[in-house]
Amino acid sequence: MATRELLKSVPLLPLQERDRRWNRLRKRMLLADVEALVSLGNDIYWDMGMANLKYVFQVDSNIGADGLFCLDGEPVVWSTLPYMNRPTSQDWISDVRDRGGMDTIAEELRARGLDRSRIGLVSFSSSVQATPTLLHRDLLDLQRVLPKVTWVDANHLLQEMRMVKSEAEIDMLRAAGKIARLTVDALVDSARPGVPGAAVYDEMIRTQIAHGADPNVFILFSASPLEHDSNEPWHVLHHCDHPPTPSTRPLQDGDLIVTEWHTKYGGYRCHTEYTVYVGKRAPDRLLRLWDVAWECLEASRSALTTGRTIREALEILRLPARKAGVDWAELGFHAMGLESPEFPTVVYENGWGNKTLNGHNIGDLVLETGMTFGNNIDLHDSTWRPDIGVMLSDFMVVRPDQAECLVGTPREIAQTG
Repeated sequence: MATRELLKSVPLLPLQERDRRWNRLRKRMLLADVEALVSLGNDIYWDMGMANLKYVFQVDSNIGADGLFCLDGEPVVWSTLPYMNRPTSQDWISDVRDRGGMDTIAEELRARGLDRSRIGLVSFSSSVQATPTLLHRDLLDLQRVLPKVTWVDANHLLQEMRMVKSEAEIDMLRAAGKIARLTVDALVDSARPGVPGAAVYDEMIRTQIAHGADPNVFILFSASPLEHDSNEPWHVLHHCDHPPTPSTRPLQDGDLIVTEWHTKYGGYRCHTEYTVYVGKRAPDRLLRLWDVAWECLEASRSALTTGRTIREALEILRLPARKAGVDWAELGFHAMGLESPEFPTVVYENGWGNKTLNGHNIGDLVLETGMTFGNNIDLHDSTWRPDIGVMLSDFMVVRPDQAECLVGTPREIAQTG
């Protein structure tokens, strides 16, 4: 039996949380008329492809894993390779086996008399990754080795359960938020003239891992001179996710940094956005944008409260930007927990872009206590510099009177020259 000593030093959710989830999931399976769930996980989309496996089994392998959860009987997880399979990071599952592909799953289903049943397939999808992430060959193999099984998509069972977080989950996000705040400090302390952008990026990652966060490199980082030729836009309205290698260009006086990152702790992702001006005094037009962004952030605290509709929340948090007459790349919120963005998410205006991100037909959805959101406050002033903006967010838990902020993002824009 593998050592349990390491369980003292990794983030763990209590067994009461396991029992709560398993009970709720089995009730949903009963109503959906499925006798078992087969979960197929991989590392797609910053390893979020493991989100549903993590939720049910507390397994989060970068190599991927498969799981079986039945109405009756103990769950099974097939994880990683034989010489790497040391299940010491969780205490929810006792039956953890070496990964063996679809034939191994089929063998277990036959042994349990489920080879003629209606079975749900669980993978990964989100507001951005709308297509369930199942490997085509795996589906063909399952159909070949289990021809009498009726397979149905069951992602929605888990996604609905994960919309409202328990207090145990929020504790995980709260721990992630504390590390995210330390990451803000690391960003500000290291962003100095002459320091390569890659070195600042490195310090942000180092800070997260050194304080117990999962090694998850989700940092979207852009830096440019604020004053530049208008015919050569740098596009620092919002981060870019490419190139994936951070630039080694040394920062200079007058540079602007906009960045977004996720701090992952025990699988739970806390979203943060912040803006840094590398210089002693930022231009007044930039400071004005920042002040409007802060007003939007403060408005979010009253917007993201129990009982408000999505439409009401959006109107409240967008009002300061509308009054100021500024533009935005994104202005809204996206749900987060084990993945990002979860449902519901609204960052664009209705009618613009992907309908899963613009609030299409979900305006009357009501916020519930325990929903968790990252703000997306990414403003710019097209009458000033159309390719320059500010980014700001905290991470908020929906509460009855005022949203709970988990990061404590600084009130002032950082000026580090």
